[in-house]
Amino acid sequence: MANTSSAKKAARQMISRTEINKSRRTRVKSEVRTVEEAIQSGDQSKALAALAAAEPILVRNAQKGIMHKKTASRKVSRLTQRVKAMSA
Repeated sequence: MANTSSAKKAARQMISRTEINKSRRTRVKSEVRTVEEAIQSGDQSKALAALAAAEPILVRNAQKGIMHKKTASRKVSRLTQRVKAMSA
């Protein structure tokens, strides 16, 4: 248990940040799943729209330190590659 007042405040902040980060992580998973489902359905226009919605969320999470910058970049790259492959 925290002894000093600053440590108590840090513990309180950690709890609220953890909740915020959980919701952001969940949102990323949902957006990526939406793109995956659109790819599975074979609808390229739907997949492009879902990708356009997912990309900024992935990048924003990387900027906020929720996921590594290269992890977000890799996910965007792989999803983009799969969406482009639909037209071929």
